[in-house]
Amino acid sequence: MKNKLFLLPLLFMLRLPAISAQDTGDSISVTEKLEADAASVTEAIEETLGDTAASAAGILGADNHNLLVRIGIAAAISILQILLIWLTWRFFAFITKKVQVYGRQHFHPVKVKKVVLMDVEQILKLSAQVISILKLIVGLFQLIITIPIIFHLFETTRDIASKLFGYILTPVKQFVFGLINYIPNLFAIAIILLISRYILRTVKFFATQIERKKLVVSGFYSDWAQPTFNILRVLIYAFTIAFIYPYLPNSDSDIFKGISVLVGVLFSLGSSSVISNLIAGIVMTYMRPFKVGDRIKINDVTGFVVERGPMNTRIRTHKNEFVSFPNQMLLNTSVTNYNSSTAEGLDGYIAHTIVTMGYDVPWQTVHDILINAALKMELAEKTPPPFVNQTKLDDFYCWYEINVYTKDVDRLPAVYSELYKNIQDGFTAANISMFAPHYHVRMNPPAEAPQTNPM
Repeated sequence: MKNKLFLLPLLFMLRLPAISAQDTGDSISVTEKLEADAASVTEAIEETLGDTAASAAGILGADNHNLLVRIGIAAAISILQILLIWLTWRFFAFITKKVQVYGRQHFHPVKVKKVVLMDVEQILKLSAQVISILKLIVGLFQLIITIPIIFHLFETTRDIASKLFGYILTPVKQFVFGLINYIPNLFAIAIILLISRYILRTVKFFATQIERKKLVVSGFYSDWAQPTFNILRVLIYAFTIAFIYPYLPNSDSDIFKGISVLVGVLFSLGSSSVISNLIAGIVMTYMRPFKVGDRIKINDVTGFVVERGPMNTRIRTHKNEFVSFPNQMLLNTSVTNYNSSTAEGLDGYIAHTIVTMGYDVPWQTVHDILINAALKMELAEKTPPPFVNQTKLDDFYCWYEINVYTKDVDRLPAVYSELYKNIQDGFTAANISMFAPHYHVRMNPPAEAPQTNPM
């Protein structure tokens, strides 16, 4: 009987290969088998210890007998816990494999509009890491539970076991009771979030109706609807956070207040230009200097507005160059909008250019040539008709300005190109040279200075 006490751990470990060989089906059935085997081994340990009690008491005495019993129980608990940890790790490995197979068939990339935040491979890697962390947490929890139980079996380590149990149970108890006491605050937060959600949905509904021109508000343009909704959404979020803040755990603690002050200071110091651009973007929204798709001119850059962001505005030139301008700079810079001449009920944009011609050519002839050149244009409007202004009488030639209406402001380079070609063809057909005379007169000083009568 004495030999059985030392052979039982070896006998129990020899059963593991047989159990592992059966681990091809459901992991839950394997767990039940292992638990049944562990129970049978535990009964065998108790039976063996009970059979050897008399002999151990006679040879080693009652104290040594109890010590051996506790050592045997501790060994059995350790072996059983090792088995459970091994089984847990096998179970998590099985879950990881299943998640990988399922994910490759059903997972989709995480996108925000057209930006891919995470592809399928990254999602699978993240899920595998989460499962690994859970595996480590469960294994660590098993060890934390096992060690105090083993220490509690012996008199010399029983105080240590009590402390370890206190270290484990006290945080758990505090968490459970804290969660129970926090339930009323959770209800308050849920009610605030629910009210904010329905307010936001109501504002979005009205903004959508105004944007689609199904709801008309006097003095409120339809293109203001979406920017106004974005501003109101930020304000609603801000008020929601302000109402929820007192219900957060430890919101009145000094650490929480210190972190809030630190975030506010960092935000105020590092975002002065950001705030100025945001405010400039809001102001420009209601000034309506341009909208997306308009052809505008900023300084020496002319192009089409492709994006109006809260921080900057991007335009695309006729050469497909993308130029970004901060909103703060646009607020302090004059912007020319070519689409306003057609969008606001006007006759169109007036394309114009200067032609100089000598005084030997009658002005009526020049007017006729320029007007005919404008009327031949396919991209020009016939009504109102083109007209000519004489803008300057220079020393040797006159300045003629041809003005022609067009609504194809998106094709202004083509409009001017067609106008220039027709003007050249008109003067060529009239046998008039377009070289404007410019005479340089050389002033020679007199040979002798004039004599002055003496006084």
